[in-house]
Amino acid sequence: MLLVLSEDHKEHLGFLTQVESSVVSEFGRIAMEFLRKGTNPKIYEGAARKLNVSSETVQHGVEGLTYLLTESSKLMISEIDFQDTVLILGFSEELNTLLLQLYLDNRKEIRGILSELAPKLPSYHSLEWRLDVQLASRSLRQQIKPVVTLKLHLEQNGSQSTKILQTDPSTLLHLIQQLEQALGEMKTNHCRRIVRNIK
Repeated sequence: MLLVLSEDHKEHLGFLTQVESSVVSEFGRIAMEFLRKGTNPKIYEGAARKLNVSSETVQHGVEGLTYLLTESSKLMISEIDFQDTVLILGFSEELNTLLLQLYLDNRKEIRGILSELAPKLPSYHSLEWRLDVQLASRSLRQQIKPVVTLKLHLEQNGSQSTKILQTDPSTLLHLIQQLEQALGEMKTNHCRRIVRNIK
């Protein structure tokens, strides 16, 4: 699976061809620091002074490299696919090897950082339900008005929360059909391939 880069990212990564391999290694270190601790303008300014370019150019180069590494790690791109992705950029063989090594050395750490940044959503714990039917009221003697009440217990970081939902049976049936359709789509080969690449 090849990683598709936009023209802006290609332009930002194009700066790496103008510098030595030691500078690219340093950019890789800065990119990892960027992922761990966030951006630091002083680092960009110091590198820009040494290279006699603008700090914005250095920042774009580091951000382009960061994007390449994070997207490749997120999609768990194989070595061959990574090399093919970088080959499209027209880099030298030495630079391709250096970027591949940078990717392989930091792939696990990047995935760990990305998993920590992912939002922690509540998970299902239990469900209680009740069916209420209003048969008549003062104004209408013969009326059937069913209502399904759901009490959903969720768990997040060891603490539990409760959500109460009310709906009519036809909406509930529609919701069930949509969820079953989504589960059916998850069993297709296309979705399995996507899920495998996400993990």
